[in-house]
Amino acid sequence: MESNLKDKVVFASPKDEEERALVAGACISKLGIHIPAVIDEFGNSTEQAYTGWPDRLYLIDTQGRVVYKAKPGPFGFKADDLSAAIAKSLN
Repeated sequence: MESNLKDKVVFASPKDEEERALVAGACISKLGIHIPAVIDEFGNSTEQAYTGWPDRLYLIDTQGRVVYKAKPGPFGFKADDLSAAIAKSLN
């Protein structure tokens, strides 16, 4: 949280999808994020469907299929497993 305060990226919880998009955009800008970012709809259906908490890594192939799903982290993430899944999906 101290880092968030220092970087001035502390926001009140958004009240609707428009506010959520504004907060996400501000965070992306202030934190200098250069990778594509998406936001969940306001009901958090994606979060619920993919069980993204406490944290989890997914690899999505070019067809939009989940080809790797880590166990919940941080201890469920195995770098070698993800590396193998990436290599396999590139073949």
